Amino acid sequence: MGAAVTGGDDDREGVMATDFFWSYTDEPHASRRKQILSQHPQMRELFGPDPWAFLKITAAVLLQLWTAALLRDAGWLKILTISYFFGSFLNHNLFLAIHELSHNLAFSNPTSNRWLGIFANLPIGVPMSITFQKYHLEHHRYQGVDGIDMDIPSQTEAFLVRNAFGKSIWVVLQLFFYALRPLFLKPKPPGWWEFINFVIQGSLDAAMVYFYGCKSFAYLILSTFVGGGMHPMAGHFISEHYVFKPKQETYSYYGPLNLMTWSVGYHNEHHDFPRIPGSKLYKVKEIAPGYYEGLDCYKSWSQVIYMYIMDRTVGPFSRMKRKPSTSSKKSE
Repeated sequence: MGAAVTGGDDDREGVMATDFFWSYTDEPHASRRKQILSQHPQMRELFGPDPWAFLKITAAVLLQLWTAALLRDAGWLKILTISYFFGSFLNHNLFLAIHELSHNLAFSNPTSNRWLGIFANLPIGVPMSITFQKYHLEHHRYQGVDGIDMDIPSQTEAFLVRNAFGKSIWVVLQLFFYALRPLFLKPKPPGWWEFINFVIQGSLDAAMVYFYGCKSFAYLILSTFVGGGMHPMAGHFISEHYVFKPKQETYSYYGPLNLMTWSVGYHNEHHDFPRIPGSKLYKVKEIAPGYYEGLDCYKSWSQVIYMYIMDRTVGPFSRMKRKPSTSSKKSE
């Protein structure tokens, strides 16, 4: 379904937009999924958990905790360097593993996926697995819907970030905005699973400090922070839905970092088929190439970050939004 779009007119004059792009049609993924399944019913054979997910997550968790233990007596410069060039890749991988688990793509049983998500959360240092799932599934069901999709920056963020310097700071801190935005704009009451996530994560953090010292724990936190900021892997936060061309609101990335990020770069494919694990998303484009080859895409997340910062017409307002009444179709 084509998108009827208004708003964000200032970008046509070479300056940053002062409003979001507003769409008056449904998000594109539900209708595209329906069309693809009608023409390629074999796509359903790709649905279901990734049998290797548990082993991949376990390997990443153990490797990162082992690295943290090794750095207990290291200098701060060495810790920061290893955090950026090594630990950041592992922690971002685990963050995207949690994304995979939020769609129940490791086990058929949702409870098992939650437990594995809590385990994958351990090296990240901050309890977020259970809360992330709550908000992320709404992002799929109500993509771009005002007041529901917490993936979209707030008005305050958008008005404050108006130039290259502001955007640079925003990119460095984007993980904080991503994590804290829903807690301010649409807080959800915590439940038992959040409590379990908090207690287990807090216990691991305390044990790390007690047995290995503050430097080992600092390595884990730094790996999370730098991996979510001015970092190649963090480019996916911007590339997925920030609108560089108003006719399109979701973009895919087809580059080598998909190997380390559960193929989250195949983002059009993921939103079209959230029940297909990342390890099989490339097959979606192979089975139905006509639906994806005409869409704009990226081959470098680093380039996306550079474009976002340097393009005067792009900023936090560069997102597609729709009123609640215009999008009732659910993606999962």
